[in-house]
Amino acid sequence: MSPILKIAKVDRPRERLIAKGREALSELELLQIIIGSGVKGASATKIAQQILTLMEQGQTTLEFDKLVKIKGINTATATRLIASLEIAKRFAISNIKVKSVEDVVPLLSGISNKKQEHFVAITLDGSNRIIQKRTISIGTLSASLVHPREVYANAITDRAASIIVAHNHPGGSLEPSKADTEVTKRLRECGVLLGIRLLDHLIVTYDDYVVIT
Repeated sequence: MSPILKIAKVDRPRERLIAKGREALSELELLQIIIGSGVKGASATKIAQQILTLMEQGQTTLEFDKLVKIKGINTATATRLIASLEIAKRFAISNIKVKSVEDVVPLLSGISNKKQEHFVAITLDGSNRIIQKRTISIGTLSASLVHPREVYANAITDRAASIIVAHNHPGGSLEPSKADTEVTKRLRECGVLLGIRLLDHLIVTYDDYVVIT
C-alpha cells in the first residue's frame, strides 16, 4: 500500500490543502499533489523527495532528462512539473521594479552555467517593472545568433518602454567579443527607431557579470 494511502484521508496533502490552505503544506506535500500517485517500488513521497533533492541542489529549473531518470516519473509528469515551476517563476519575476542592473542579475542565474550561449531579453514597462523574460536564441559554444527583429518583436507585443538583454559566456570570460559589441550597437540603434530603449546588455558567467558599454 502507498505511504499516502496509509495516512488518514483528512491528513493527505490534497485534503489538507483544501481544508487549511496552501501555506499549511510543506514543499514535499506540494510536490506530492503535482505528482499524483507513485508506481510499484516508488511511492509519490519517494518521488517527491528525489525531486526536492534536485531543487535543494539549486536546480530550480529542473531539466527534463534528469527528471525522467527518477523512477516513477514519465514524460507527462516531467513536463507537468517543468510547466508548473516555469509559470510560477514567470509570475514571480513579473512586476519586479528594476532600480539598477544588480536587480536583474539574480534572474539570469538559469543561463549562467549553460554550456551553450543563451541570449535572453527582459522587457520593462514605463515604471521599469519587468513584464517578461524570454530566451531569444540558443547558440553554440562560441557564438549566439540573435537578430533585432526577434528581440523587439516581443517588446512590441508587450508594449514595453525598454529592454535589458543578456547572454552567457560558457568559457567563463567576461571580455565582450567583437560580435557582442556589434549586436549591442545594432540593438541600441533599433531601439531608438522603435522608441524602446536598450538599457543594458550583460554578459554573465557562473560567478560574475559585466555590462557591455
